[in-house]
Amino acid sequence: MDFAIRDRVAVVLAASKGMGFAVASGLAREGCRVAMCARRKPDLERAARVIEDDTGRPVFRRALDVTKRASIRPFLAAVEREAGPPDILIVNSGGPPPGTALEVRDRDVDGSVRSTLLVAVDWMRAVAPGMIRRKWGRIVAIESTSIKAPIDTLALSNTMRAGVAGFAKSLAREVAPHGVTVNVLCPGMIRTDRLKALAEGRAKKARTTVEEIFRRMAAEIPVGRIGTPEEFAAAAVFLASVPARYITGTVIQVDGGAYRGLL
Repeated sequence: MDFAIRDRVAVVLAASKGMGFAVASGLAREGCRVAMCARRKPDLERAARVIEDDTGRPVFRRALDVTKRASIRPFLAAVEREAGPPDILIVNSGGPPPGTALEVRDRDVDGSVRSTLLVAVDWMRAVAPGMIRRKWGRIVAIESTSIKAPIDTLALSNTMRAGVAGFAKSLAREVAPHGVTVNVLCPGMIRTDRLKALAEGRAKKARTTVEEIFRRMAAEIPVGRIGTPEEFAAAAVFLASVPARYITGTVIQVDGGAYRGLL
């Protein structure tokens, strides 16, 4: 299938590793002009060079904290000078700290509002007007299956990511007449540093090994294994494509069949 996004400008947040990196790499393979950002410059430079070597496509990159509102417009202006105005936005950021509803602290709540909910709201608001003017755009937010099935030990993720889905659905309805789509992707168990950290926390509580926790996780998934960032990225790249133009306002899980609900 021809995704028809060659030379489209794709902005990918927190793209130095994990799912962000995999999506940036997948978009570059489709011929997009990728612009990446992440907090740590050495990791970002290394990731950008890997994509350039693999695809032969130049990658714009800038180290910044995606949670800082003041960084958004200068970064987008630099992207536009170097590559053009953003056609595709992949929203990605670190998840809230784990914990049950009664374990979370005030600072965890306040930090999670900024790092998870407002990151998505601010970046979507920054790119949507330009996409409307140009009559084309794709916004994909990387969130979690906790939107559809709350996870007992991730109370703040359950809360903040559901808020992102609510904002994305609202925005999707507003921008749909202008050729812009907005969707939310919900990764299940994908082998990333974030999943490893969660596994380490569970292993400590259960007094077992991380490998045993991973084995238990895989046993809960119908396909029988934990997913890879590249498998997740395939869904994100498709939603950023021209053939996906009739898909908007959706919340789609990529979880190997783990979610049991009908909707």
